[in-house]
Amino acid sequence: MTITIYHNPACGTSRNTLAMIRQSGEEPEVIEYLKTPPSRERLVELIAAMGITPRALLREKGTPYGELGLADPKWSDDEIIDFMLAHPILINRPIVVSPLGVVLARPSEKVLDILPNARIGAFTKEDGEVVDTEGKRGG
Repeated sequence: MTITIYHNPACGTSRNTLAMIRQSGEEPEVIEYLKTPPSRERLVELIAAMGITPRALLREKGTPYGELGLADPKWSDDEIIDFMLAHPILINRPIVVSPLGVVLARPSEKVLDILPNARIGAFTKEDGEVVDTEGKRGG
């Protein structure tokens, strides 16, 4: 089974998500999207597969969101995608792709919805929060 994570190793949520995937027994393809951003076509596919708008994928914190004026509703979906391609840090993360679906794993435990073996036992996030996966699919 192929699972892909669009990952930022500097992000705790992204690190937690990657650890949950690995704890489920899968070794995902890890794409550090700041180093290797998705193409326009791929980004559009991911947004569509998640069933969200490009605006819903925008990351505000720690990005040029404010200085670019991206809160202004004047920007079209295509323009927002242009901004994300020009500034990949604007793409919220982590995005995880599996044969069971595509999710923006915020919070990180949302990844459990698309893992074939989501029963990974108790998982402790970096901030100390414990995620109990009992009752999830698989395992």
